Amino acid sequence: MSMWWFIVTTLAISAFICKSPAYAYDNNPLQDICVAVNDSHASVFVNGKICKDPKLATPNDFYFAGLNVSGNEVSGLGFALKTVYVNDMPGLNTLGISIGRLDLEPQRLAPLHTHPRATELITVLEGTLCVGFLVPDPANFFKSRLFSKILNPGDVFVFPIGLIHFLYNVGHKKAVAFGTFNSQNPGFVIIPNSIFASNPPISDDILAQGFQLNKTQIAELQKKFS
Repeated sequence: MSMWWFIVTTLAISAFICKSPAYAYDNNPLQDICVAVNDSHASVFVNGKICKDPKLATPNDFYFAGLNVSGNEVSGLGFALKTVYVNDMPGLNTLGISIGRLDLEPQRLAPLHTHPRATELITVLEGTLCVGFLVPDPANFFKSRLFSKILNPGDVFVFPIGLIHFLYNVGHKKAVAFGTFNSQNPGFVIIPNSIFASNPPISDDILAQGFQLNKTQIAELQKKFS
């Protein structure tokens, strides 16, 4: 009898934990860092945005104009971005969705990067893109597998959350693509710049060993990406 009671109790507790969102998982982060502070008098910084009083909401909170034209060009890299994240459209708060437009010049690259908080669905409107993402090899973490495709207008491709990916214009005219994200603030980490243009800089010894280069080569890379 006692064994039967133990089994039933264990199953009941397990079912409660699995069904309770408070115990099952943490919410996905909506910003890069959110350091806990044990001070009831400190200013409030939330993981996302504080909600407006619903009575004060207006249609403009749920509206954005201008995705029909390109955004601001990223100096020297041959592409322009225009994003519609929660800071651009307040009504996106808590909805877990956002969108962006990429304009990429011929033979130019949207560099290796990640979106740490979102899967990205790319839809090509104009031009021809070579796109791809890298998946770590579970059998050898020193290697990865490349998933890559050539996309034409009307084609769709998905980059899984957090994985390194790229977009390269292989055509002879400007390419335009929309990226849809399952986050109001997906994040954008450009891999080369994050490594070689950090502030303060990563030690030359660490970079030289990490990339199997000498310090002169590391200095040249830091200069290019600074």
